[in-house]
Amino acid sequence: MGRAIDTKETLTELLDKNYIRASSSPAGAPVLFIRKPGGGLRFCVDYRALNAKSKADRYPLPLVKETLAKLSESKWLTKLDVGAAFHKLRIKQGDEWKTAFSTRLGLFEWLVMPFGLNGAPASFQRYINETLLEYLDDFCSAYVDDILIFTDGSLSEHENHVHLVLEKLQKAGLGLDIDKCGFYVRQTK
Repeated sequence: MGRAIDTKETLTELLDKNYIRASSSPAGAPVLFIRKPGGGLRFCVDYRALNAKSKADRYPLPLVKETLAKLSESKWLTKLDVGAAFHKLRIKQGDEWKTAFSTRLGLFEWLVMPFGLNGAPASFQRYINETLLEYLDDFCSAYVDDILIFTDGSLSEHENHVHLVLEKLQKAGLGLDIDKCGFYVRQTK
């Protein structure tokens, strides 16, 4: 009974946000729930069959080693986590049917990028890089939905860097998962 309630609540929320719509697609990936590390269940669609037929997006993700090298001289750090990052990207019009998933309540398709598609991380990386391009490598690094702002100067300089990045994110319509952010710290995970 619990998963049935979770499915209905999840579908209602996704429909209300216009992230999904009812579908008549010939495709239909299965849905499953994965237990979250902090408790609760995460709604997931098993896109292995679709991913096997999809052309991979080769947009590069940043190299962790290069990012760490930039941080070695930093005195101040701020870590930002973009909330529901993939849902900020629209599925190409006409391709929504490919993302269809089947539940006991019917068939639905995504209007925005769902988690689980093999091209999603690269697509969002492209978007976040375009959004933050003028600051990347100077005082900012982005790895998909995780943004790190680093400053080797004063706290006020760091505060200015954070303000500049937050302005760019706001202009791009990107919100933060504030519980996963860390502001004005000396070290972060």
